[in-house]
Amino acid sequence: MMMNIVVEFFVVILKVLWAIVMAGLKWLVRPKEKSVAGQVCVITGAGGGLGRLFAKEFARRRATLVLWDINSHSNEETAEMVRQIYREQDNPMTKEGAVGGVEEVPPFQPQVYTYVVDVGKRESVYSTAEKVRREVGEVNLLINNAGVVSGHHLLECPDELIERTMVVNCHAHFWTTKAFLPKMLEMNHGHIVTVASSLGLFSTAGVEDYCASKFGAIGFHESLSHEIKASEKDGIKMTLVCPYLVDTGMFRGCRIRKEIEPFLPPLRPEFCVKQSMRAILTDQPMICTPRIVYMVNFMKSILPFEAIVCMYRFLGADKCMYPFLAQRKEAMNNNEAKNGI
Repeated sequence: MMMNIVVEFFVVILKVLWAIVMAGLKWLVRPKEKSVAGQVCVITGAGGGLGRLFAKEFARRRATLVLWDINSHSNEETAEMVRQIYREQDNPMTKEGAVGGVEEVPPFQPQVYTYVVDVGKRESVYSTAEKVRREVGEVNLLINNAGVVSGHHLLECPDELIERTMVVNCHAHFWTTKAFLPKMLEMNHGHIVTVASSLGLFSTAGVEDYCASKFGAIGFHESLSHEIKASEKDGIKMTLVCPYLVDTGMFRGCRIRKEIEPFLPPLRPEFCVKQSMRAILTDQPMICTPRIVYMVNFMKSILPFEAIVCMYRFLGADKCMYPFLAQRKEAMNNNEAKNGI
């Protein structure tokens, strides 16, 4: 009995080493990207920011898109951008040329569907998911992207905004996954993407609700990944996206130390999404952008808390959200003044 455990332990060690080698090779040799053409892709928070860019990237790969957003107008704007991409792909003048003088006809015509959904309300998620199944078909890719931030210090933040942040950024992932995962398990085919944040790996002051919601989303994603592995459904893939500060306007005003900022500027949204798409299409389990986020997360795990505080203060990351919070508070006061409150 003891000998079996020893042998199994060494087998595990070999498997761990092999996994590390394979992961290293993927960093050196770019794996081939899979095709998502014709697959049904649901994107939450598709009305702007990263959600809109994800929609455009999947459209370029001829996926059938299902766009969810709480704002009907912005969601339709994204849909029109997607339709334009489809039209350009189908226009012979935009192609490099036909083979043998004959135009290549696409095997299918991808479409885009829009739905007004409040992902923070599970009844809205479940009812819309059922409508998607009836009108579009079974979902193959789920991009959990929708997110909000309250923009208040903890003791100044109304409870309703804290709850809203937790529900949209974390709880909504439960509802969307419960809506679409059963069929993925049945078919043993699918891909779930969690768009989280580096603030779900390590935190900073002033955004307690946002950090808690992203930590929760990452915990949910990791636990679900283990559950799918335990069920031996190897056709279902999971990708966790953890970007550094992205220049979408969500955290406008956030600043680290000015001497350090040129080396760690906010990420361009287009760059963030392209890196994320590469990870999704090569079935990469996790992508942190930029790569220094991996190092920071590792250091946070092994260093004493006071050492982390010293590093934060050196980088100016300890109070980096304070200018953002001040801007939000000023904007709110101005709005109240205009409304005569």
